[in-house]
Amino acid sequence: MTPIRLGMVGGGLGAMIGEVHRIAARLDNRFALVAGALSTTRNAESAAACGIAPDRVYDDYTVMAQAEAARLDGIEAVSICTPNHLHFPVAQAFLGAGIPVICDKPMTATLPDARSLAGLVESSGLPFVLTHNYSAYPQLRLAREMVARGDLGPLRLVQVEYAQDWLTEASDSKQAAWRGDPARAGAGGAIGDIGTHAYQIARFVSGMAPEALAADLTSFVPGRRVDDNAHVMLRYASGARGTLWCSQVAPGTENGLTLRLYGARAGLEWTHAQPETLRFTPLGTPTQILRRGAQTMAGSRVPAGHPEGFLEGFANLYAEAADLIRAHQSGTAVQSLLPGIKDGVEGLEFIDACIRSASAGSGWVKVHQG
Repeated sequence: MTPIRLGMVGGGLGAMIGEVHRIAARLDNRFALVAGALSTTRNAESAAACGIAPDRVYDDYTVMAQAEAARLDGIEAVSICTPNHLHFPVAQAFLGAGIPVICDKPMTATLPDARSLAGLVESSGLPFVLTHNYSAYPQLRLAREMVARGDLGPLRLVQVEYAQDWLTEASDSKQAAWRGDPARAGAGGAIGDIGTHAYQIARFVSGMAPEALAADLTSFVPGRRVDDNAHVMLRYASGARGTLWCSQVAPGTENGLTLRLYGARAGLEWTHAQPETLRFTPLGTPTQILRRGAQTMAGSRVPAGHPEGFLEGFANLYAEAADLIRAHQSGTAVQSLLPGIKDGVEGLEFIDACIRSASAGSGWVKVHQG
């Protein structure tokens, strides 16, 4: 199959997530990166390192959108790997030019922008994919299936945590600088950067969105203008209860993402440190270890026993995005578990609700307003 011609905005040299997107896009040979506006300071150098021809390197993403839309060999999709405040205007420019969008999370810096973008996606009819990559891990998709068919019984408890340590001390690195700037990251710090990942996998696997939450947001590092730790309680319409903890000031945790679900008949646990394993425990029986390969090979590239993880999960999203884009081009429908515009709006509603709750003394607030 001919690779999809891909453009990229942001993600130049020194940006970790840009390289992750590029690796994921080429892992299944479904995309070819041919154009970009990668950096405000090292654009030509970044483009050359990615093999982009000089005539497809742009200093302005709005110029890129119009120029690529006018070419017979123009890009067929764009990846947005910029700081959060640019997600909305960049997506707006490319959707307006008729080009599908693959966007990093959180979808926008503000909830009003998220809702505006949802309107643009709906009116354009174009594919829009949000890179919540953990939801493409085979064992989390298996967990989703198990919950949906009732293996756990009615869900009672949802516990999710995502802890890191890289911002335990003040940092002036480029990545820390924009994430700590509300004008570029949005009002949420840890809740936007990693809390939205935790929220999305809990939503994805449980099939439930909380109707109310109470959030305690803290900035432990002096002078930090956004939260670096959050404890959030969740209430669901079914009567289930949940907790979400996210932190970037927890020494020794590195990338500690864990999900636990407990129903009336069984419990289920997954952790990113062992992404190929699910721990399933029916009440009163020994724990069952469900390994990738033994229960499912969907989304897998290598035989069981050959470790898969972060890059492969990200690549699953890109491979499924390629299917979605090709289906759109041919006018056919395709079934997909890809996170998209709805997930993006829900993520911003989560951030907004956390901030409203924290501002009200950690009181309970509705997650969705109007």
